[in-house]
Amino acid sequence: MNTLLITPPLVQLNCPYPATTQLKAYIESATSHSVTQKDMSIELTERIFCREFITPLFEEAFQRDKLSTKAKAVAMNKNQYIATIDAVMLFMRGKNDTLAARIATGEFLPRGERFRKVDDDEMDWAFGTTGIGDKAKFYASLYLTDLTDFIADMVSNSFSLIRYGEQLALSAPTFEYIKRAVLKDEGNYNVIDKEMISLLENYIQEVNPSLIGFTIPFPGTLYAALKCSDYIKKNYPNIKIAFGGGYINTELRSITDPDIFDFIDYLLYDDGELPLSTLISHLNGEIGIEEVVRCKYVVENKIVDSIKWDDNIKFEDLPAPTYSGLPFDKYISMIELTNPMHKLWSDGRWNKLTVAHGCYWAKCTFCDTELDYIKRYDAPSAASVVNKMESIIKETGECGFHFTDEALPPKLLGEIAREILNRGLTVTYWGNIRFEKTFTLELCELLAESGCIAVSGGLEVASNRILTMINKGVTVEGAAAVAHYMTSSGIMVHAYLMYGFPTQTLQETIDSLDIVRQMFEEGLIQSAFWHCFTMTIHSKTGCCPADFNAVRKTTELAPFANNGVKHTAESDIEDFRKIGDILYRATYNYMHGNGYDIPLKNWFESKSAIPTVKKDYISRVIDKL
Repeated sequence: MNTLLITPPLVQLNCPYPATTQLKAYIESATSHSVTQKDMSIELTERIFCREFITPLFEEAFQRDKLSTKAKAVAMNKNQYIATIDAVMLFMRGKNDTLAARIATGEFLPRGERFRKVDDDEMDWAFGTTGIGDKAKFYASLYLTDLTDFIADMVSNSFSLIRYGEQLALSAPTFEYIKRAVLKDEGNYNVIDKEMISLLENYIQEVNPSLIGFTIPFPGTLYAALKCSDYIKKNYPNIKIAFGGGYINTELRSITDPDIFDFIDYLLYDDGELPLSTLISHLNGEIGIEEVVRCKYVVENKIVDSIKWDDNIKFEDLPAPTYSGLPFDKYISMIELTNPMHKLWSDGRWNKLTVAHGCYWAKCTFCDTELDYIKRYDAPSAASVVNKMESIIKETGECGFHFTDEALPPKLLGEIAREILNRGLTVTYWGNIRFEKTFTLELCELLAESGCIAVSGGLEVASNRILTMINKGVTVEGAAAVAHYMTSSGIMVHAYLMYGFPTQTLQETIDSLDIVRQMFEEGLIQSAFWHCFTMTIHSKTGCCPADFNAVRKTTELAPFANNGVKHTAESDIEDFRKIGDILYRATYNYMHGNGYDIPLKNWFESKSAIPTVKKDYISRVIDKL
């Protein structure tokens, strides 16, 4: 039986999304079945960003009565875009490095709306005088984003560089609107969808699959997967279709609307190895449909759950992911922001690997701790992890790893570092941590010696009261100490920050920003980003909002997607959007070494915005270490 696994458009463009790599490795190691994996996301990108695709769009643009301001700015430079696009894409794939010198001048590429926000001081801070390659990637990324805006204006406003139709799937209570969007131009596809369906047809002819599985990690991949599924159902009705992945696991756990099953046959949940392998066994006539693990399907227009939901594979026993068949020569490196941590996310071909299953803490009240991929912690041996690293290096030729854990376990991470050093491996890696006291200076130095270059962790509200409510298990002082040990060891630190948690006051927000300012000024963190708190149904805040002095606006579940929860909570903050803009703007300046001496009342435009924390609060914490 041939199985085809597809990553639909559009996800990360610098390296493969890891779902199909793990599934293919397991199915082929545990069964005799053939599995082919395809990254439609990067292959569609290759087809869109080329001279052949954009030339007719530019010709059409000048025949239209109306164009957006952004699209007009791009259209006016038609000849430059057509002349440069193929060369720029080669450069972003690492095949035309000598072009960097021309791009970095800032004069070679046409400049659209995105370039207007470029500041010369920011360029000097980010790239200096010798960072020509990175500067060129940054300019090329702006160029590509301008061109994306033009394509979206010309073809579909749902199109974006790393997502397609995301707004359709974001917190969609019913499937009806998504269904109409998928079917509205049936038989008369737009030019993006034509390329996508052409790729799908090529895959089907090559593989001749009996089963096609789509991973849906994010809302911005659902539209494309459904568009492909609609084509398969109408042209290859004998091929079975299954959806799985992060979006399915979080948003569609409580689905009661069967309409999505007009496009697919099965929804698979949580770790996909057993659901997929048992589904293959069912389609081969070996077991009944009710025996398929963690599966939803339809009988007489009603959604039915399979009876097996608790079976799992010991994490130690899973094979190393395999990247065989993926087009490594097509991935592109981007630097969309000068933020150093964002650069790691989008630049370079990182091998993605999960060190341990689940989160070893799994207590944070804002986190989706009710979901299996977080609550069920299962750690392998360090030797097993490094064995997988060596296997992946041998297959891909790449020695860089992004550990994708919710929070890397410090004890296991130390053992992995020692194993790497004992084997004499030269690797580079980074990932998420908790700023907990187990990360001593000695451990941080060990991690750096073994190849760790960066960590990201949740400082969240930077308020000990709120951190206690969150049940983070860390304090501001403890987080500062860990950040100090990391940076002292040469490891870059990125802080995840949060505002708008229930009962959080404006004064606590002001104090949090000042703590962030002090941590930047003391060199404890090099990157940070604020997120507005979101209540979800799978978190402690969503399950028990009253414990946080919050009230859910509704407790009824929608028939289709359920994740984010609208709520009210005690707060003296009137405009969260305005607060978010203030926090972002101030932190952006701190990250660039600016604005440390600007009073917080200037950022908040309020004379009462005065921090209550001492000006030397963080420095005194460090002095005591």
